Amino acid sequence: MRAVIQRVSRAKVSVNGQPKAEIGPGLCILLGVEKDDGLADVQWLSHKIVHLRIMDDEKGLMNLSVKDTGGDILLISQFTLLASTRRGHRPSYDRAAPPADAERWYEATINQLQIDLGKPIHTGTFRAYMEVELVNDGPVTIYIDSRQKA
Repeated sequence: MRAVIQRVSRAKVSVNGQPKAEIGPGLCILLGVEKDDGLADVQWLSHKIVHLRIMDDEKGLMNLSVKDTGGDILLISQFTLLASTRRGHRPSYDRAAPPADAERWYEATINQLQIDLGKPIHTGTFRAYMEVELVNDGPVTIYIDSRQKA
């Protein structure tokens, strides 16, 4: 699994032009599911995200996690994170999981994040056309790949 995690002061997603979800301070996460991803990837990534110390403390230092601050999470599925641009100019998505598998692990990630965060998270709609708006706070943007755990 690949995730782009952005610390935001606010973010929202619309699906087919209609508002779907909106958060205040927290994390906006773009998630790509790769072939052969599984439960271990879901659990590892969720724990990493929820405990990632990228939120400011009272001194303005990144010492707190989204869980520590009570912030929200907006999770958006994005298969294009698995793009390979090694050859030519048209990205290849061969590494992306088939839609049925990707949706299963996306839904599992939603559930695991809710357990780890201790509250509901907000989402877009899998395989829908979405518009995501956000204000990147800092800016802080972190890329995590569950295949690079070690």
